[in-house]
Amino acid sequence: MILQHHLSVERITDGPKHHFFGYFDKFPWDKSGKRILAQETAFTARQPVPGEKAVIGIIENKVFTPVAETDSWCWQQGCMLQWLNDADNKIIYNDREGDYFAARILDLSTGKTETLCRPIYCLSPDGRRALSLNFARLDRERPGYGYPGAVDPNKDKDHPDDEGIWLVDLKKNKAELVVSYDRLVREFPYEGENNMNGVKSWVNHILFSPDSRRFAFFHRWRCHTNGGWLTHMFTANIDGTDLYPLNLQNFSSHYTWFAPGRIINYSNRDIAGHQYYDYTDRTGKIDIVGRDVFPGDGHCSYSSNGKWMLTDSYPQPDSTRRLYLYDLAGKQAYEIGSFYSDPAYPPPTRCDLHPNWSRDDRFVCIDSIHEGSRQMYLLDVSGFTKS
Repeated sequence: MILQHHLSVERITDGPKHHFFGYFDKFPWDKSGKRILAQETAFTARQPVPGEKAVIGIIENKVFTPVAETDSWCWQQGCMLQWLNDADNKIIYNDREGDYFAARILDLSTGKTETLCRPIYCLSPDGRRALSLNFARLDRERPGYGYPGAVDPNKDKDHPDDEGIWLVDLKKNKAELVVSYDRLVREFPYEGENNMNGVKSWVNHILFSPDSRRFAFFHRWRCHTNGGWLTHMFTANIDGTDLYPLNLQNFSSHYTWFAPGRIINYSNRDIAGHQYYDYTDRTGKIDIVGRDVFPGDGHCSYSSNGKWMLTDSYPQPDSTRRLYLYDLAGKQAYEIGSFYSDPAYPPPTRCDLHPNWSRDDRFVCIDSIHEGSRQMYLLDVSGFTKS
């Protein structure tokens, strides 16, 4: 049962331009809790083309201050904009370097920028490393998540052995391939009707574990039958060793690490179908979280004390996206907001809520188009989390 308890919503950006943060697995806030990262665009509801830049800025007291630009961005995950491992005055984001993509580290105090050898997908919590993938390949296979316009020597290869997941040493500015597409197809083939032969493989949704020792990711490949895709989910040590199949039942979606060996993932399992599942890494132990409570898939994350799960929904029959808090101990779900989502938006440009926690668990930040433009909003959830 879901109890309705809608909270007041405060818009922190204004038109006529559009503003969004990006994905649900990063902190928009700096350590002080006063500054929030955002991206600004002049348009919405269509895909960007190479050369169309997004402005990177900082929101403080509802004022957006530009600090940089990028033309390597997408609607679902932006340019992977984030604070550099909690450094108060450094941010990291993806950009274009000639015909290729790269990441930039901007020191807000000095204005100096450092360019990394590869674009980044995620940062390790210890601040030493990043993981990277081929964003051009991702753009072709999953529009709305990659970036258009870069040179890709493996464009026509189904599962190349020199491409996959790269580990980037931020201090040395060097990268090494740790998991290749070819390895995934060879070591974990799928023998069903939609096998991996003669179709493109790609990886997506990479995240380090909280102790920075392992990472999780999806291996996806195109279906022969309907043009869709299937998903295998894995974990591995940061050097690619000890590759573990967390879920080979062909469907895994949004997830988060909430402990070094624990992952919650909305996935499909024979035991109960599509649910949020609590996986214990490298053990085969699986538990269900909120069985049959939620209407479907959502962008899930945990509060810092592990007591609350935050998630959302895709559009319901009334074209609204719902926002939820779930009391893990009490097993009670609350709908804390409902936001209209224009169904006319093309799928790659859709505006998911992508809810993010503040560092002190008092606020939730969302992206939404319920007022006609893409803007950022805050909800005060401290009545739940601090009670």
